[in-house]
Amino acid sequence: MNDTEYHKQLGIGESAFDALEDHLEHRTYEGREYRHVPDYRRGVERGTVLMEGEVVRGFPKIPRALVLETGIPEQFDDRVAVEEKLNGYNVRIARVDGDQLAFTRSGMVCPFTTRMIERLVDLEPLFDEHPEAMVCGEMIGPENPYTAHDYPGVESLVFRAFDWRNRTSGEPLDVEERRERYERFDVPQTQLFGTYDVDGAASEVRPIIEELDDEGREGVVMQSPDGSTQLKYTTSASSRGDLAYAFSLPFDYGQEFMFRRLLREGFQTIEWDENDDAARERAHELGEAILLSMRDAIETVEDGDSVGERHTVRASSETVNVLLEHLRDQGLQLEIEEDRREDGDRVVTFCKKVQSSNDKIRNYLEGQIVTE
Repeated sequence: MNDTEYHKQLGIGESAFDALEDHLEHRTYEGREYRHVPDYRRGVERGTVLMEGEVVRGFPKIPRALVLETGIPEQFDDRVAVEEKLNGYNVRIARVDGDQLAFTRSGMVCPFTTRMIERLVDLEPLFDEHPEAMVCGEMIGPENPYTAHDYPGVESLVFRAFDWRNRTSGEPLDVEERRERYERFDVPQTQLFGTYDVDGAASEVRPIIEELDDEGREGVVMQSPDGSTQLKYTTSASSRGDLAYAFSLPFDYGQEFMFRRLLREGFQTIEWDENDDAARERAHELGEAILLSMRDAIETVEDGDSVGERHTVRASSETVNVLLEHLRDQGLQLEIEEDRREDGDRVVTFCKKVQSSNDKIRNYLEGQIVTE
């Protein structure tokens, strides 16, 4: 298919597509060439893929509420469905030219997820009946090569669907039909807490958030019943976890990352109407997340070791190999810390080395001064 036909599928003019083309990234997957949109441009979602004459839309950016009481009625008109937001990595699965492929948020084909999804859930009947479907979901669990997080009852890696969209147009199914379809095809989904009137939704969502916070979970995604409007809200535990992670690699995440999460905490303590003792406890927990993680990182480098992102994956030997190759192709430095066989699978623990934090911590420990 030529680029003129691509622009028709994307719903933009020829000149807009010509301008977009300069920003497309070119990739190959097992000999198949494709292009993807690495960031939001010309009204086209980040992660949108052009492959062999077919379009796979990126997933839209979901806005965030800092105050539930005012944010919900600002975004929604009548009713709002509330589902759990999970802490993992976002994937979209589509059938392209007969093959089931898994795409990352940025639009790259993930060879690891493409292979693993077939082990975790059978999507073939779904695509046979709905070939234009784009299955959107989260890969969660401790044995995760991108975002590892513990969930009760999840020992390795699992998939949870949270949206269903048309592959080409990006149009979503309404929430009720989407959940009914996934149930019919036996596809596991994120938890639905309920559907509420907008006027009372904030008072319904707050205890949900408090319970998720107590369990160390991430938060909620709120949607209009037709799935067209979305809004997210996260727990304090999620912010603390993000900050602890960021400051375990203190020179690889910028001030903007930190400020956004502290901003969420500032607004939540006001909306929650916390007294001084509760606010001080929140501040204490935030300070621990920041300082103790940074302290651990400095001690690690001082002891001659390296800081980085550690992950464990469990899969066939071939799937592990293609994952490691995929990560190295993106310029990541990997250090294999353990490589063993268990119950017919290969289990590998590896560290993604982050050079900036390692180098700067080492230099400062050796006496390099800071100009402020």
